[in-house]
Amino acid sequence: MASAASLSCFLPASPLSLTNPRRLQPRKPTAISLSRSLAIRCAISASTTPPPSRPLPPPKLVRCPPLDRHASRASRLRFVRKLLTLLLSKPRRFLPLRVLRRCRRYLGLPRDRPLVHMVLRYPALFRLFHTPTSNPSSPSLSTLAVGLTPTAESLAADLSALRGGAGVATRLAGKIHRLLLMTPRRSIPVSKLAHLAPDLGLAMDFRATLCPRHPDIFKFVHTSRGHAVQLADPPPLPPPPLPSLRPAAPPDRLMDRPRRFFHLPLRRGLNLRRAHRDYLLRFNSLPEVSPFEQLDESAGLEMLERRACAVVREVLAMTVEKRTLVDHLTHFRKDFGLPNRLRAMLVRHPEMFYVSVKGVRHSVFLVEAFDDDGRLLVEDEMLVGRDRLEELVLEGKRMRRARKKGVLAFIDDSDEDDDGEETDGDGSLELEDEFGDLFEDGAFGEDWEEVSNGDGSQGDDQYDAESDAVEEFWVKKAVAEGLVYSGSKQDVW
Repeated sequence: MASAASLSCFLPASPLSLTNPRRLQPRKPTAISLSRSLAIRCAISASTTPPPSRPLPPPKLVRCPPLDRHASRASRLRFVRKLLTLLLSKPRRFLPLRVLRRCRRYLGLPRDRPLVHMVLRYPALFRLFHTPTSNPSSPSLSTLAVGLTPTAESLAADLSALRGGAGVATRLAGKIHRLLLMTPRRSIPVSKLAHLAPDLGLAMDFRATLCPRHPDIFKFVHTSRGHAVQLADPPPLPPPPLPSLRPAAPPDRLMDRPRRFFHLPLRRGLNLRRAHRDYLLRFNSLPEVSPFEQLDESAGLEMLERRACAVVREVLAMTVEKRTLVDHLTHFRKDFGLPNRLRAMLVRHPEMFYVSVKGVRHSVFLVEAFDDDGRLLVEDEMLVGRDRLEELVLEGKRMRRARKKGVLAFIDDSDEDDDGEETDGDGSLELEDEFGDLFEDGAFGEDWEEVSNGDGSQGDDQYDAESDAVEEFWVKKAVAEGLVYSGSKQDVW
């Protein structure tokens, strides 16, 4: 036993018994193992990179009652302003009813509203009188005309004198200069510029009154798109963008210290979703873009939207009421490089713009130009025209009420609220653009006589007969109540 034990230390150890010897043998990599390792590596790399940003949900339009009231005021003056534009386009400031009835589409009158009744609703601005070739004993639609009252003519003369002043004329020319600098062609067709002319404070005859006085800034040319206003050669130096209209805070306040984080100025009562707020903070942290500089084609979408917002802000800052219609801006999409979905962009940036749905057509406001109560921080000198026009409309309403009570003889006037002319959303008043019919497609001739009636169907002929009967009824009633004047200095057609 001892010898066997002593010999065992010199003998080699027996090999270990392996239950599964294949596990210790190296194997060749298979497709399954490679795919698993690749998936693990992709998961690790994806965890190190930031997740992609989710698309911004469509923002919710939050109403602003003070600015909505401004839009309602402008909508109530829509018919008056359009009729004034038609009458002031004539040398003698009047139009026969037979011609004016062909402009119902431009005036925005529905089929169930008589034209004579609408004219008589504003006695302080418009009046009916006999044409010189008519017989006063048999008044009808073909013998009456609509003209301006002396008060309305005085208002038009005062506004023309105000625009003709040296300082105001220079500022109006500067507005056209800025508009031309924002276009890559440095030119704008007159038909498109006429859409913004009333909002900018320009007269409708700016082509003959304002442009010839500034040949060093722009000139008239004939292009493939029609007559256009183009910058002079060499063009003047581009001005800086208009400064912010927000008032500066007093220097003795603690909040004037530099902020550690970017502040997003929002109007009172406006709360945004976190995703929308983060997007606006990231958008406003981008470098400033001048509206007068054209971006390269390689610029990102956010930089293009940054410039589009700067262009819209520049246009709204030049308007008299710091407000215009969204449809007016859509005419300049190709000229100013604005996106096709312009209204969606305006709603997406409530820190700069507010879109009001009051009235027949949507309006856009420049938020920084108004305080929390809806008052303009900086008033334009051309606002006197709007204020006096509203006073004359209210004066006409008081005259109708006095006549209704028997102080003055007047026809039956139900004294419908002026808000009745205004409808929200898809109302019954289907309006075309405010000055589109005057300058495009040759809708009206020089004497407003070249208006084609078209080939109407039998239903249209029946409606025309009913409309003529209603208009004749109102004419006879107005003559019976003594509201038709006979003989004046305007009796020359």
